[in-house]
Amino acid sequence: MNINLTPIQVDIVSAEASIYSGQALQLTATGFIGELGVSHGHSPLLTSLKPGYVRIKKADEKEELIYISGGILEVQPHTVTILANVATRAAELDEAAALAAKESAEQLLKQRQRTDIDYAQTIAKLAEAVAQLKLIEELRKKARLKT
Repeated sequence: MNINLTPIQVDIVSAEASIYSGQALQLTATGFIGELGVSHGHSPLLTSLKPGYVRIKKADEKEELIYISGGILEVQPHTVTILANVATRAAELDEAAALAAKESAEQLLKQRQRTDIDYAQTIAKLAEAVAQLKLIEELRKKARLKT
């Protein structure tokens, strides 16, 4: 992979806290149109992100994975900022809670005759749970590769 070796400042903040702030060689996130990679020299950009994870390749070549529930990504000449409602470091995700949320949303979506269900909100919760589970699986794959 040919990555520009000049780092950029990356800041990821949620409604609760700053989740990540540091230098990175590259950041990858999933927008509504597809996967987006950002490194030094990227054109200024403002775009929406869907639930998924952000992959940060740090200056020391290590990766940091952070789950976001969706949000906004802004690219400026030397800074990338992600504003997310929810952002959690991958290692802090709760698999049991994500599985329960996924199953609950799937059950609600099967009950089409009910009028008291906010289907858009239920679909959003399902997407968030699936994104969390996908990130947990990604962590497992990385752990298997290290052993």
